[in-house]
Amino acid sequence: MSVLLAILGMLLVPGVVIFGLVALAGIKQLWEYEKGVKFRLGRYHSQMGPGLNYVIPFIEKWVRIDTRIFTVDIPNQDVITKDNIPANINAVIYFKVKNPEKSVLAVRDYHYAISKYAQTSLRNMAGEVTLDELLSQRDSIAKKLEQIVDEATNPWGLDVTGIELQDIQLPEMLRRTMAKQAEAEREKRAVIIKAEGEVAAAVNLSKAAAKYKNAEAALFLRTLETINHLSPEKSKTNIYAIPVEVLRAVEKYSEDGGGK
Repeated sequence: MSVLLAILGMLLVPGVVIFGLVALAGIKQLWEYEKGVKFRLGRYHSQMGPGLNYVIPFIEKWVRIDTRIFTVDIPNQDVITKDNIPANINAVIYFKVKNPEKSVLAVRDYHYAISKYAQTSLRNMAGEVTLDELLSQRDSIAKKLEQIVDEATNPWGLDVTGIELQDIQLPEMLRRTMAKQAEAEREKRAVIIKAEGEVAAAVNLSKAAAKYKNAEAALFLRTLETINHLSPEKSKTNIYAIPVEVLRAVEKYSEDGGGK
């Protein structure tokens, strides 16, 4: 009898130790930004929050879910715009897990699934707008794309927080053509501005001429000021000042017929 008890004691001690280790293995810790999805005998059971949680070994399984915002690059996509112009676009999508249960039960790999759906939506969206709209309305297009992807991935328990179009690359020949167009537009604006300046100058000169007409002294002073601005260091023109009285005497002499 004592031998039997000894054998049972020898078997009981390792069994208790093994049972204790297995029981301790069921303790799971989750960080504040994590949640867990628990399954019992293959069926969904409950969600696990941050802190210490317990999972019954061999009976329950669980999946760790990160609820922070993920950043997924959308690879370069060769698209054709509405006006049949080829372009290459890449973007980035920001999303987070809103419902851990759906993210596990509804889709196998939500990172891969949302990336592929965003690529398809980006190509479709680019085909609905012209190149000018794609370049000038980038923010509104990205916002519309965000709404489309968010509505489609909402049943997966995901929340799309933003989509940004990072780069739009165009063929080299098209870029040169657009550069020429921009240069022509700048030259056009320069010509228009110069013409408007000429009109304004003409208006001001006509006003000045009307005032100088009734003020000979002012016209004389303005002439002297203009002569003063002609620097001899920058001009080889020699200027000789003749009094107005001499010119008037010559004019009167000519009107009298040369002294006859």
